[in-house]
Amino acid sequence: MNPDIQGRTLEPTAPYLVGREKIREFSRAVFATNPVNRDSAAAQAAGYADVVAPPTFPIVIQQLTLDQLLAEPDAGIDFSRVVHGDQRFSYTRPIVAGDELTGRLTVTSVKSLGGNSMITADTVVTDAAGEHVVTAISTIVVRAED
Repeated sequence: MNPDIQGRTLEPTAPYLVGREKIREFSRAVFATNPVNRDSAAAQAAGYADVVAPPTFPIVIQQLTLDQLLAEPDAGIDFSRVVHGDQRFSYTRPIVAGDELTGRLTVTSVKSLGGNSMITADTVVTDAAGEHVVTAISTIVVRAED
């Protein structure tokens, strides 16, 4: 694991168009029961343009940025040794169907602990207008070799 990746910011992802059915599928997968996550009429009655993504939906965008990080030739991250350590989200506004989102990852911290490497990365997710929607903060652990 290359500790010099700390501070690195990757190129933005290609825009991701959030589909109504993707939100519904994700909602079923995470057992979201709020009607605004599945029913357009309920979402509109609550003041949204369309169905609202559950709070953990940004992981879809963040995964695109983490894939970029794992593909960095000098990162030295062995994916077979990676486990997920922590996940947080900091929202400006909810994600709704029809949003076109772009993610940009910055490696904010690289630490070694007991032979393991802990990498914290912030993915800033913006909409088509360039406005902040959510920041997804993830820590992955690259386990030490046996």
